[in-house]
Amino acid sequence: MFTGIVEELGTVRDCRRSGDGYALSIDCATVLEGTALGDSIAVNGVCLTVTELDANGFVTGLAPETRKRTNLDSLVHGSKVNLERSVTPTTRMGGHFVQGHVDATGTIRKFRRDEDALWVTIAAPAELMRYIVTKGYITLDGTSLTVVDVGDDWFSVTLVAYTQAHIVMPGKSVGDGVNIEVDVLGKYVERLIQQGVAVAHSGSTTGSGAPASAITPEFLRENGYD
Repeated sequence: MFTGIVEELGTVRDCRRSGDGYALSIDCATVLEGTALGDSIAVNGVCLTVTELDANGFVTGLAPETRKRTNLDSLVHGSKVNLERSVTPTTRMGGHFVQGHVDATGTIRKFRRDEDALWVTIAAPAELMRYIVTKGYITLDGTSLTVVDVGDDWFSVTLVAYTQAHIVMPGKSVGDGVNIEVDVLGKYVERLIQQGVAVAHSGSTTGSGAPASAITPEFLRENGYD
């Protein structure tokens, strides 16, 4: 689990073949503190396991599925990456609950300057758009951001000056890929509603005779969701 608050910009040493996957080596400093073999570090928003450590960085493995679903396959020597260690019980929750499980990649459609702020418009896959809402959370390359505007197949975020200086996004170009993780809470709500509707249609009950789910169409109407 992560918060989406980037701790450090790391630099890719190399990405070399290792067995059926690849070994990604990254130079860094801050995220090495307290890190041990087997720990999780988010690299551009992807939760990865540390397999090797040295004084200047760490190595992690990239499975074929990870490379297929994320933009990590495009990394080369010298690429900058957002890094964040997994949370601890005493971590400040400065962002939101980020799993490090990338849902899909989007594409940068436009950059727009607004004084010292930077607006970024992202084209996203259709299957993700139902989870993206104005003023909701979104994770882009591991950075917790707030959605500003939403269209049919796009959304936009705004980066303040401090954020711009500490993440990889401003260094990208129109057309580049971006790792997207939507807010997991939306997925849970959707699943609960689907189960509630299915139960209501089937008439299923628990062993006690109560409905198997409290979320039904009637419940939603009674609470203002017409």
